[in-house]
Amino acid sequence: MGVYALTAVGAGAALGAWLRWWFGMTLNPLFPTLPLGTLAANLTGGYLIGVAIEYFHHNSFLPPEARLFAITGFLGGLTTFSTFSAETVTLLLRGQYTWTFVIIFSHLAGSLVMTILGIMTIKWLAQH
Repeated sequence: MGVYALTAVGAGAALGAWLRWWFGMTLNPLFPTLPLGTLAANLTGGYLIGVAIEYFHHNSFLPPEARLFAITGFLGGLTTFSTFSAETVTLLLRGQYTWTFVIIFSHLAGSLVMTILGIMTIKWLAQH
């Protein structure tokens, strides 16, 4: 684990965390019952990880630090399972079972769909 790898992960994580914070500050006040900022971060991260997986697959000449920056750092800092878990448990403790189901489904299904769309985007761009 070299200094370039550590720097790539750290810089990417900082940028990803800042974007996640911005999503929360911007979107959470719009609909306080459903934390849209975390959902936006996870869906955006799901899409971007699909893009990154396919992009790095087709560009294997890139240094490993680029992948560490993008996937481990930036997307690791952007997406957040711990915040999702805390918000979900908070909804459960408030007895908001319908919203709990909505948030779980939105994060899980939405992130999977966005990852597939990210992969498909790069495949489509590679053909055109």
